[in-house]
Amino acid sequence: MSSGTHVTIGICAYNEEANIERSVRSVYEQKTDGFNIDEVIVVSSGSTDRTDEIVSGLLPEFENLRFLPQDKREGKNSAINLLLDNKKTQIVILLNADNAFGNEESLKNLILPFSDPKVGIVGGHPVPTNGKDSFAGFASHMLWAMHHHVSMVHPKIGELVAFRDIGTRLPLRTQSDEDILRMNLEKAGYTGVYATDAVIRNRGPETVADFVKQRTRVNIGERYMKKCYGYDIPTWKSSLLVGAMFGTVKEMGFHPLKMSVTAAMEAYARLKASAYVMSDKGDMSVWDPVSTTKKL
Repeated sequence: MSSGTHVTIGICAYNEEANIERSVRSVYEQKTDGFNIDEVIVVSSGSTDRTDEIVSGLLPEFENLRFLPQDKREGKNSAINLLLDNKKTQIVILLNADNAFGNEESLKNLILPFSDPKVGIVGGHPVPTNGKDSFAGFASHMLWAMHHHVSMVHPKIGELVAFRDIGTRLPLRTQSDEDILRMNLEKAGYTGVYATDAVIRNRGPETVADFVKQRTRVNIGERYMKKCYGYDIPTWKSSLLVGAMFGTVKEMGFHPLKMSVTAAMEAYARLKASAYVMSDKGDMSVWDPVSTTKKL
């Protein structure tokens, strides 16, 4: 990869006063040998807490930090479209405001695959900060371990994403962003890559109710991708899940009770999501935040 590679980091936020500063600072802690961060753009969508104040306070400290507030919250896709319409570079990285890079080489590892001109989108490796003692905390670790092992075979892009902007803009009535970007890039002849060493730290739900709420919401978006576009999400393929389960047990050890509860919660969330989509109630473009995930 040439030293002339230029990227834009985009952070979309809604009421992230507890996390936004850490998320921004984690960008500036990254080693940038081999590429250049031209700009870091924070889009705050109708935040009513101190998010806007905190970001504004960081502007004098970081010369290439830009702030694009939206008066009204219209969903993440609207925020991403605003970001894409105002950025300077072709390669864009999307970092959630409640996430932070896992180490100082994560961004470099995320961008490295773009040395291949056929690569259009790259996903990072999410690792939750929750403990594993509770059912919900264990479930978050098991969920992302499953995603990791699926992605080793068939990349599942999410949480931390880098992509080439080929002009795709996202529909405002859906919640799917990474999947729509990937689908359009694949149609244009590009491939997706999973960067195992591009670690991103996130916070999973801390209660069973919040875990089911979050997973139902995500699964609704994935079912609408299938219904509206005929696009298959790899984590819905049984053959991939069986292999991922063996890898997860090898990684985490065998915990029959907690693993059974996690599987039951996910199955219930998928049933709820499928019923919701079958009734055609419409995708959840503006999410109701899961409060227990908002402390990284």
